[in-house]
Amino acid sequence: MPFVRIDALGADRDRLEALGRAVHDAMVETIGVPVDDRFQVLVGHDGVNSTLRYEDYLGIHRDEGVVFVAITMRSGRTPEQKQALYRRIAELAHAYAGTEPRNVLVTLTENETIDWSFGNGVAQYAVSPA
Repeated sequence: MPFVRIDALGADRDRLEALGRAVHDAMVETIGVPVDDRFQVLVGHDGVNSTLRYEDYLGIHRDEGVVFVAITMRSGRTPEQKQALYRRIAELAHAYAGTEPRNVLVTLTENETIDWSFGNGVAQYAVSPA
């Protein structure tokens, strides 16, 4: 159900895959996402043809290892679950991809069941079983 987009500066295929695993594993552990529920867009930026812009906002120094994680998911998680998710993403991004936790920026957007179609032009979560 969550849809994840990860943008990372200077990331090759292996680093992007490690970041994708980190985010997915964190969602499974902290907010109960099923193991086979993985929908991700992983994008590496080379700093020339495409790049990411960032500053030291809120006193957090970021550098060329910066990673932006955007998660869209159905509403219903508690603030505590969301905080645990952010913390676990940062921990696993460091463990799996060597990304410093300070370089991991996460945004979370919530929506409703009608806002999802997984194929065939059907809102599967909104359709009652026949």
